[in-house]
Amino acid sequence: MKYAMRSLVKIKGVVAVSVFLVLSLVIALPVTKAAEEDNDRKELITTKIFEYLKDKKVNASEEKLRTIASSVYEESQRYDIDYRLVLAVMKVESNFRHNALSRKGARGLLQVKPSLARYISKTSDIPVKNSKCLYEPEKNIKIGVNYLSRLIERFENVYTALHAYNAGPRKVKRNTSDDEDEIPNNRFTRKVMKEYQQIADILPDPTAEE
Repeated sequence: MKYAMRSLVKIKGVVAVSVFLVLSLVIALPVTKAAEEDNDRKELITTKIFEYLKDKKVNASEEKLRTIASSVYEESQRYDIDYRLVLAVMKVESNFRHNALSRKGARGLLQVKPSLARYISKTSDIPVKNSKCLYEPEKNIKIGVNYLSRLIERFENVYTALHAYNAGPRKVKRNTSDDEDEIPNNRFTRKVMKEYQQIADILPDPTAEE
């Protein structure tokens, strides 16, 4: 009788483990599939960005171009910003020159000032050693996209956020209107949106279904 009970308990244990394993597989399969789809999409878009930068004859090594492409995609995903908008800002700000330096001291691809970099570093997990690191594509993109996302969240309007990115947030009035007459129409914003439309005609929509 005791042997029969032990056998029954053992069988129940085996069945329970089997059920657990099956359920784990059922749950894991959709997650794995979703992760694979995300990786495939990342590879597709970063490759497209890389090819776009090469077509633009950006003066950088292939390794650096791949770093730019990967960083633009990853940081845009992190803050839920259209990566094509980031590329448009980059085009207008620096013409894709990672070593660009403005008369006001803004540096790199997204023209980040050292003072802004220090502020972002203190209020985020992005370390900044010195102003020279702003010439590094990955670091510059991390800081620039973080800042752009803050402006979009603050002003609740992409056009106003772009104006603030260029002129500084203190000089920009908060505007949540969808009225075209109320949308900032300064030179920088117009140039960025023009570039964005051109880039959007070439590179895939990040939200589109495959």
